[in-house]
Amino acid sequence: MSSYDYDLFVIGGGSGGVRAARVAASLGKRVAIAEEYRYGGTCVIRGCVPKKLFVYASQFHEHFEDAAGFGWTVGRSSFDWKKLVAAKDAEIARLEGLYKKGLAGANAEILETRAELVDAHTVRLVKTGQTVTAKTIVIATGGRPNPHVALPGHELCISSNDAFHLEELPKSIVIAGGGYIAVEFANIFHGLGVATTLIYRGAEILSRFDEDLRRGLHEAMVAKGIRILCHDTLQQVSKTDDGLVLETLNSGTLQADVVMLALGRDPNTEGLGLEAAGVAIDERGAIIVDDYSRTNVENIYALGDVTNRVQLTPVAIHEAMCFIETEYKNNPTRPDHDLIPTAVFSQPEIGTVGLSEEEAGKRYGELEVYRAQFRPLKATLSGRSERMIMKLIVDAASRKVVGAHILGHDAGEMAQLLGVTLKAGCTKDDFDRTMALHPTAAEELVTMYAPSYRIRDGQRL
Repeated sequence: MSSYDYDLFVIGGGSGGVRAARVAASLGKRVAIAEEYRYGGTCVIRGCVPKKLFVYASQFHEHFEDAAGFGWTVGRSSFDWKKLVAAKDAEIARLEGLYKKGLAGANAEILETRAELVDAHTVRLVKTGQTVTAKTIVIATGGRPNPHVALPGHELCISSNDAFHLEELPKSIVIAGGGYIAVEFANIFHGLGVATTLIYRGAEILSRFDEDLRRGLHEAMVAKGIRILCHDTLQQVSKTDDGLVLETLNSGTLQADVVMLALGRDPNTEGLGLEAAGVAIDERGAIIVDDYSRTNVENIYALGDVTNRVQLTPVAIHEAMCFIETEYKNNPTRPDHDLIPTAVFSQPEIGTVGLSEEEAGKRYGELEVYRAQFRPLKATLSGRSERMIMKLIVDAASRKVVGAHILGHDAGEMAQLLGVTLKAGCTKDDFDRTMALHPTAAEELVTMYAPSYRIRDGQRL
């Protein structure tokens, strides 16, 4: 009999932590998992799921407008923010219940408390002060929005977490940031009728995405009525009787009912007792792990956003399954972080997998770039002016498709399937000999037979 209370103790009840705890418990291990807030983590409680529900809500005003072009007469419509929030809350509660049900069904012990490390094998449960021991510990505490404390008036601003619980829908909002969270919420609030301004210090939004998609989305957002201020930052936020007043570096004074800071996320490691346990972190506070998600302390692993490797829910789940293989199945398995499909649920949407044109140009001697820009069929009757963009980045030497990028409706769905294609190592010739499915937008991916241009040694030919 082990001298420890548990074979495995998991700190953090998000997607990665829950998966590790549930599967280990199903293998007969004595498992406990502790979560101080709600089970489901960032994704289920305050991230991907509620955000996507809000995206759907924000699209309906355009759907109503588009219907007229197809012969429908739609009556007067109105939107109730409180009803949306209540419906979202009910769905999140249902999902949280499923997470707990899965843990309980596997006989994992569910603890609703903050947990902190005392040493490499000991955990203190903050709610009761009790200490327990475990042979193996997994830290999966995720990340949290950067509060940007250097900004005077930052305490007057909200984060993406708070956006899901606003008591009233504001008339105007300024969102600071240019990453996917900032861009998605700019589209959400605009779609719900809020006057929206996005302010970003960089030259263009979505800095790590393909340049064509970045520009295309920027133009589409501006055409919808979203104000985008690049090369600019907030300098100060103050409160007046009329709302919030914002001083900017280059755009003068702005006014808004709400200011959201979407300026990155930090690993959630503060106060976890990592120093006491001897666990090393980097300069950003992320837990340092090896290729198998093991920390410098042999029996302690870390998964998901807390390691600041790839901040995506499916990645945390994948890392959890690799941990199970490594620790409990005598099958050391490295997480595979290559060719991860990614979506930005903007309007229009972005779906991407593999290298951008810029990244590929640095890695390969010669590229073929296949690019199509077109008005989707639905827009011909709806009257929308938006254009879809599709790009395939091909290594000219091997003909292997090394990047695929889409801007337009259902781009995320297409990117998921393209992820399988690129992971399998398909070549452009494989795309060319695949029959098109007509009429679809996706058929463009297999009908771009001639390269739009080539890139050799970083130069467009």
